[in-house]
Amino acid sequence: MYAIIRTGGRQYRAEPGLVLDVERLPQAEGEVIDLTDVLLLVGDDGEAQVGQPIVANAVVKATVVKQGRARKVFVWKYKPKLRYRRRRGHRQYYTQLRIDSIAGA
Repeated sequence: MYAIIRTGGRQYRAEPGLVLDVERLPQAEGEVIDLTDVLLLVGDDGEAQVGQPIVANAVVKATVVKQGRARKVFVWKYKPKLRYRRRRGHRQYYTQLRIDSIAGA
């Protein structure tokens, strides 16, 4: 059984036991959350329920494992012959989720 969920403007394939890095969520570590934006639900028999836009009464339960920051990404700006050079770094915040269960209609 798996589901396609939407969080933080992105879509993820969720299966029980899978660990996902998603956009930052306001929950604390160890907290259990319900993800209700389920776009597709595929059961063990292979039958798919497609949401329009979400599957009714479908819920994915997940536990917040960690709140963290990704590796630093450097952004360079350069204009030749003008002595213009800029370097900026960015570290994106993320939330690590462990998918516990998927319940659907």
